[in-house]
Amino acid sequence: MKSLNIGLIGTGYMGKCHALAWNAVAPVFGDVVRPRLAVLAEHSQELAERKAQELGFARATGDWRTLVADPAVDVVSITTPNAFHPEMAIAALEAGKHVWCEKPMATRLEDAERMLAAARASGRVAALGYNYIQNPIIRLIRRLLDEGQIGEVNHVRLEMDEDFMADPEALFYWKSEASSGHGALDDFGVHALSLLWTLFGGIRRVCGHMAKPYADRPVQGGGRRAVETYDIATTLIELETGASGVIALNRSAWGRKGRILVQLFGSKGTIAYDQERMNEVQLYTADGPKDRQGFRTILTGPQHPPYDRFVPAPGHGLGFNDLKIIECRELIRRIDGESAHLIEFEDGIRIERTVDAMARSAHEGRWVEV
Repeated sequence: MKSLNIGLIGTGYMGKCHALAWNAVAPVFGDVVRPRLAVLAEHSQELAERKAQELGFARATGDWRTLVADPAVDVVSITTPNAFHPEMAIAALEAGKHVWCEKPMATRLEDAERMLAAARASGRVAALGYNYIQNPIIRLIRRLLDEGQIGEVNHVRLEMDEDFMADPEALFYWKSEASSGHGALDDFGVHALSLLWTLFGGIRRVCGHMAKPYADRPVQGGGRRAVETYDIATTLIELETGASGVIALNRSAWGRKGRILVQLFGSKGTIAYDQERMNEVQLYTADGPKDRQGFRTILTGPQHPPYDRFVPAPGHGLGFNDLKIIECRELIRRIDGESAHLIEFEDGIRIERTVDAMARSAHEGRWVEV
């Protein structure tokens, strides 16, 4: 194992998250060589230099192409707005870099397909930032399913709600532009699909509906602009396993901050998980005396690896940034040629094709095969 030289493009919310993960992965896990934070790119030299100093990068540039072309860079973290992912990822892969790109792959399926082709041609690792699947609780749920704790799963429900676009008078910004994608479906609904992919595999067919709760939003300086994306999406699904399901997404849901509610109904029980209570899961099994049956709460602890790498005691809890550190460790494992718990472009394209099918279904008003 050698020390990896890291390039980071973008320093917003997720850029900082990636930087924290690259900084923390060695001390948290203790079994990797500390990565070197080599180059940081932003849209201006001034901003790049300020952020490089804050986050610990050795050099800064106002041109992301300079970073991608730098022979010293081994891995490129891409944390820019969605529309920029294809050009940056393809350029990095063609330059022989490994890529860690935030979700979604792209705002158009054809661009995601080009990204996959570039990854295949490069022979490099190309991973996507689906850090919710790294939660030790999600790994536990998968084990419970594999062990048959709730029997054969016949129905799944996933709800993902946030309220960052709930205010009808909030200013218009890029997430309401058509260039950003469909809206709730690919902005954050892909997280729900990543959980389904991890737990069950793919989706066979879908029947969807999308809605705009607000027709327009105010713009800076006065006036209003029409909203071009859909903040609400609801889709009936049929898994490849044959199970039925529902995915409901809303990024204008007042009071919901980071909710992903997963309910899995089986022939012998039920599993329920809520991302807003990300360190616990509810398990119901239909066994034992009827008068003592009920959901029981399982809290994460050192017995649920890699929780033990962060905290030595149960019930203290992990956070969002911790999941990104786990994802970073999995990426390094994959770069070293080992198997890893990741969603790479090869799997991510299945999510993108599912999103595309959901959007087509909503526009055409019919079931669509994925």
